[in-house]
Amino acid sequence: MQTASKRVINGWAMYDWANSVYNLVITSTIFPAYFEIVTGDGNDATSNDTVTLFGREFVNTALYNYALAVAFMIVALMSPLLSSIADYKGNKKKFLFFFCTLGSVACSALFFYDRSNLAYGLTCMIIACVGYWSSLVFYNSFLPEIAAPKDQDKVSAKGFAMGYIGSVILQVVCFVFVLKHELFGITAGKGSQISFLLVGIWWWGFGQLALSRLPKSKPTGTPNSGSIVTNGYKELNKVWKQLKALPVLKKYLFAFFFYNMGVQTVMLAATLYGKSELNIPTTNLIIAILIIQLVAILGAYTIAKLSDKLGNFRALMITVALWIVLCIIGYLLPRDGINEFYGLAILVGFVMGGIQSLSRSTYAKLMPETEDTTSFFSFYDVTEKIAIVIGMFSFGYINELSGSQRNSVLALVLFFVIGLILLTFASANQRHRKDKVM
Repeated sequence: MQTASKRVINGWAMYDWANSVYNLVITSTIFPAYFEIVTGDGNDATSNDTVTLFGREFVNTALYNYALAVAFMIVALMSPLLSSIADYKGNKKKFLFFFCTLGSVACSALFFYDRSNLAYGLTCMIIACVGYWSSLVFYNSFLPEIAAPKDQDKVSAKGFAMGYIGSVILQVVCFVFVLKHELFGITAGKGSQISFLLVGIWWWGFGQLALSRLPKSKPTGTPNSGSIVTNGYKELNKVWKQLKALPVLKKYLFAFFFYNMGVQTVMLAATLYGKSELNIPTTNLIIAILIIQLVAILGAYTIAKLSDKLGNFRALMITVALWIVLCIIGYLLPRDGINEFYGLAILVGFVMGGIQSLSRSTYAKLMPETEDTTSFFSFYDVTEKIAIVIGMFSFGYINELSGSQRNSVLALVLFFVIGLILLTFASANQRHRKDKVM
């Protein structure tokens, strides 16, 4: 196949520009800090504050992790059916539009979240998370349709780079509302709420531009081939049978499951870890996350070039090994160590952009030629989401059990080590079979 036109490629990358503001503002910077403030006791000397919900007392940071785990479980359970239906009906653009709208509206609704309505805030957070990650199933599945295998690393990296650039632009705007709130005659809390509203508007608006440029998918089903729901499960079963006949892809998915468990948990828990465990001020946290986003652009392209020279598997193994080192550094960081936190942010940003982009393009390369791209990417997505559920629940549980998030960070090393070992086996199997990903 040939790579699609520049207009289509740019349109596809524009959705990363649109939805990455959720990942930065809601997942990584302003919302976690806002959540910690509205659920905390205001005493910086304590690292674990508690909050009561549905009659049970939780450590506030653990409750945040549990809520995200619930959201990812919802995505993991429903995305295979939805994606296979989208392939069958050829309407993945409609699903992308629906989840884009769902997530952006939920982000905007966080404008009304404050100290008095914890359950409402958590519900909006869960819905926004479901919208964001569900939309990525359909977004990612366009990659093998619009880019030839030789161009998929580059196109995937372009999407992530566009996402980082777009999210940083809106983050700077939100940064002004939160940290210079007195210029607008509002409180810092109201500045955060305005930021949540802006995320929803940005995500939905630019998302429509991306959708207008993406090609229409071809249906793989026929009008009289039975129930859409039944055919959806049949498609999933067919993909599973194909995976069993693709040993390299299957081993890669197991490796991805474990190392991505660590990557995503670090990304989702980093802000609350810095705020509660390391006592990093909100201003410095936001600066650190901005550093991560900017460095991640360089990381995405650098590791893509590394994969060209060494091959996808070797590049991934190097990157996962670096993640192991970074987790150990994160565990050892001193409380109030702002400069040390900045240094870690630079290193995390570099490997974060590279491993996400390369993981996606490696999977796309290992996939067999098929029209059921969404169903295949739903397996990728479910693998990722179940890994996040386990990672977030274990992070929160170890925090509550031991009284420290540091122990949770140290436990993530185990996930990366297992992932690295499995990547080694997948790479050896791939070299033996002389497949296209070296």
